[in-house]
Amino acid sequence: MKPLITLLSLALLVGLSACTQETQNKIGREINNWTGVNGVLEVYAGDKLVRRFIKIDKLTTAAGTSNGSDRPYRFGYGILDANLNGVVDAGEKKVYFEVSDYSTPYVFFENPS
Repeated sequence: MKPLITLLSLALLVGLSACTQETQNKIGREINNWTGVNGVLEVYAGDKLVRRFIKIDKLTTAAGTSNGSDRPYRFGYGILDANLNGVVDAGEKKVYFEVSDYSTPYVFFENPS
């Protein structure tokens, strides 16, 4: 049994190392999508925080339907933290959002708590 596990582990490592960086990134995103993350997205106007979305499971790059190339924005679903306190309060709901890669200063990170 142990040689079989060792052989399968080695085959997995060789298979992953043969993948391109983009394929490895996609695999990593699929694992994140499956396991989930506790993401936070903060949107800034200058140095002032103006919007915060919490409990985001993923931030996705939009892809064109006809040409397959990436579009210049990211989107996701998260809870709009209306009062910017970092906690889901009564009345704060899950919403869809988009942020532009060109003009939206934002920070996306996994909540450490």
